[in-house]
Amino acid sequence: MTAAAGAKLRLADGSVVRIESIAAACSAAGRDISTLPYACRVLVENLARGARVGRSGIGPAEVARAVWWEEHQGENAALQVKRVILPDSSGLPVLLDLAALRDAVARAGLDPATVEPLTQVDVIVDHSLQVDVSARPDAMRVNMKREFTRNGERYRFLKWAQSAFGNVRIFPPGTGIIHQVNLEHIASVVTRDDGPDGFAFPDFVLGGDSHTPMINAIGVLGWGVGGIEAEAAMLGGLYDFPIPEFVGVRLEGSLPAGATTTDLVLHVTQRLRQEGVVGTIIEFSGPAVTALPVPARATLANMVPEYGATAGFFPIDAATIDYLATTRSRSHAEFVRAYAVANDLFRDADAPEPVFGRMIAIDLTMVTRSVAGPRRPQDRLDLRDVAQDFRARLDRPPGERGFGVDPTVRAAIPLGDAVVEIHHGTLAIAAITACTNTSNPAVMIAAGLLARNAVAAGLSVPSWVKTSLAPGSRVVTRYLETLGLLGPLEQLGFGVVGYGCTTCGGKSGPIAATLAELADRAGVVLAAVLSGNRNFEGRIHRHVRANYIASPPLVVAYALAGRIDVDLDSAPIGRRRDGRPVFLRDLWPSDAEVAALLGVANDPSLFADVYGTPERVRLWDALETPEGACFPWDPASTYLLEPPFLQLARERSRTGFPNRLHGVRVLGAYVDSLTTDHISPSGEIPPDGAAGRYLSQLGIAPADFNTYVGRRCNHEVMARGTFANLRIKNLLVPEREGGWTRLLPDGEIVPVHEAAASYRADGIPLMILGGRDYGMGSSRDWAAKGSALLGVRVVLAENFERIHRANLIGMGVLPLQFQPGEGWLQLGLDGTETFDLDGLAQAIEGTAPATITARHRRGTTIFQATAAMTTGTERDCLRQGGIFAAMLASCLGQDAGQPNPGHQ
Repeated sequence: MTAAAGAKLRLADGSVVRIESIAAACSAAGRDISTLPYACRVLVENLARGARVGRSGIGPAEVARAVWWEEHQGENAALQVKRVILPDSSGLPVLLDLAALRDAVARAGLDPATVEPLTQVDVIVDHSLQVDVSARPDAMRVNMKREFTRNGERYRFLKWAQSAFGNVRIFPPGTGIIHQVNLEHIASVVTRDDGPDGFAFPDFVLGGDSHTPMINAIGVLGWGVGGIEAEAAMLGGLYDFPIPEFVGVRLEGSLPAGATTTDLVLHVTQRLRQEGVVGTIIEFSGPAVTALPVPARATLANMVPEYGATAGFFPIDAATIDYLATTRSRSHAEFVRAYAVANDLFRDADAPEPVFGRMIAIDLTMVTRSVAGPRRPQDRLDLRDVAQDFRARLDRPPGERGFGVDPTVRAAIPLGDAVVEIHHGTLAIAAITACTNTSNPAVMIAAGLLARNAVAAGLSVPSWVKTSLAPGSRVVTRYLETLGLLGPLEQLGFGVVGYGCTTCGGKSGPIAATLAELADRAGVVLAAVLSGNRNFEGRIHRHVRANYIASPPLVVAYALAGRIDVDLDSAPIGRRRDGRPVFLRDLWPSDAEVAALLGVANDPSLFADVYGTPERVRLWDALETPEGACFPWDPASTYLLEPPFLQLARERSRTGFPNRLHGVRVLGAYVDSLTTDHISPSGEIPPDGAAGRYLSQLGIAPADFNTYVGRRCNHEVMARGTFANLRIKNLLVPEREGGWTRLLPDGEIVPVHEAAASYRADGIPLMILGGRDYGMGSSRDWAAKGSALLGVRVVLAENFERIHRANLIGMGVLPLQFQPGEGWLQLGLDGTETFDLDGLAQAIEGTAPATITARHRRGTTIFQATAAMTTGTERDCLRQGGIFAAMLASCLGQDAGQPNPGHQ
């Protein structure tokens, strides 16, 4: 049935809820709902409900624009946010900012408790676990103990936040990875409002992690935002979102025997990057979708940031309902079905296909076993081509995506009781990790079966390979144990090291010291293979330069081989005790064998046990909880410093963004695909870097540095880590890698942080030059926060990834975009120029491009650039000095005002 506007829906238990009819909204705008993409229907419902309750700025015209999205792409949609979900890596800085906001309100003589999240905020502590030890029975206990030793201060703050803020819920360490916990437990799909209206409405979530779209697998619309945007939504503001293009991805055919969902995902990622889907909402359709179980859909949706879209949506259908009945309850599943059918959000297998802006067809029969690497997730390779591609990169210059090393380097080193030959391609890390694949029982069971077969054949993993298994939830461990597959994995070193985002997020822990030394001394290119989603330079481990994404069974296979430069399609993976060769085909389980075991992984009792009675974490329970509406800052802390952003916002809000910036210098000049990992690394803190030297000066030993993630509430560390990834290449200093720049005009090579301080002392504004896809990768607000603290006022690039662009604006940094076909290299610039930027106010308004004059020793180059801004709210935010100025003004009951944009 289809509901009338504001209709009531009677449920199976006799209760009644009201619903906002999407069909009625379409009818009012003159459109047949059957032509509307399902993801767009969720947006239309959100806007129609906002209009019904009288939210400012939302009315019939705004709803109609969303209904006719093809004609209104880029125009603003003001969405209501009822739920925000955060990992501790972004959640801690967000809550720290709110604590600072409470202090500012208290200093103004007002009640600090008025600073309160108005949405449900879930923080899952999953990004602080490091693989300190692995391949030993007590690994999980040791790793968690060390996790609490490092992060006790941060965790006490989280416990304070849970008690101080009414709508904040903390999931302690050991629960699982945020996106898998959201998928298996938290997300409701359809929410019932207990208020007087008694509304039921689709779950819509913003997440402080770019892989939030994994939840799109069960028909929940949600995506990643920076913590800066999350804060504004948490405080009750409408979330301004430019109406996107809706792109259909039709999946046809079926996977060939032996191909996994991971292989499919890598094919889709490569294809969609080639198609150019940045900023769009993908909706999967076609005959093959019906046959995809929810975990496979989750694997596809998880990789949304890697192919650049905002969301990768699977409408609610029979598979969704079955999954909810397994992971929640049958009654909740039936409630979701009733609502989805009544409000045209349920997709039947024979439902007409909606109208999309474009359709991209992908034939599953063409999928082959694949690996992505060595630096980007979209760089897919057929399994048979991996070794050859690796060898071809060895002596290729870094500027041509090579390693620039002598291919013949090798050395014999002692490892354990043996002396082994190490050469380029030696595998240092093999990790089954990340939400991407550990949420998928099919590939996890395949890995367990391959391990069982390998153990039976007498194979073992070489001693130099660091192996680990970090499941996304305890459900995974339960079904692997039940199936008798955890034991073989443990025998090969893939024992559970904990539950969290480990190797994929740069928390891989130490590798063999002799390997690390060889990488430093001889330049040996070590390799890592992981079942994650990101393999950017310098992310996985600072000594490992070649990083590859693969399915869990392929991770086990490469671990057995001990090297990346082996053709697993044709070469032996090892030898039996009698010397006979063992090939990958001998170990690989059949699809039928995997399918026969999936029923155990889908047992509802597993989810009821894990989430119904969650295990107590003794170390968490033992932490003391500070009290009071305001957090008691410890002046001696090196972890929790009161953040400086409110003060920075005050300074910038007094003048707004200037219309003219003259005498601008370039702090860094970068080429394509500069990621947020390059800008703000997440892994270990090198002792010889600016952040490491700062910590050493405080008397902290390198063993206690923790990671950049662990130090994200110390802005002094994070500012020093900005543009300081070990593998970042600033072309102002082409002869060096890492956080270096050239201090102009003299040309001295100094750390980026030191140069920024020198420019700031002289009152010189700063700019960053970038190429295409600037800021791709994690939704890391510190990439924008750090840029702002260094004094960067403008980033000038060929184009921007969505989340980082929004984060820059939130921090009062202007993202400027070259004209099509232009870039700083194409214009003959080298970054040593002095720049004058004029007409910035008009560029921010969108009425005219800015004019940029670059003065250099060869003469003058004049060109134009446009502001990469999509909504009026973004323009207001930048004019007011950033989002913190607006939040502070709101909490103090003030008008943020309209500063004079012409002020220099």
